[in-house]
Amino acid sequence: MQHQYRKNIRPGQTVDIVLKKDQSSGQLTRGVVKDLLTKSPHHPHGIKVRLIDGQVGRVQQILE
Repeated sequence: MQHQYRKNIRPGQTVDIVLKKDQSSGQLTRGVVKDLLTKSPHHPHGIKVRLIDGQVGRVQQILE
């Protein structure tokens, strides 16, 4: 699934995100989506989400 499209991401999904502090290294953080923060239907760097543990970042991969 393409992580740049809001329609592909739902609360409760497990995703890998990149946190703001990890953008230079590209280190990914795995978690479960709580809220979608990007309002537009598409974002080239990934949709911004909040995980259930409170971390915020852009989705890089959607896990099935």
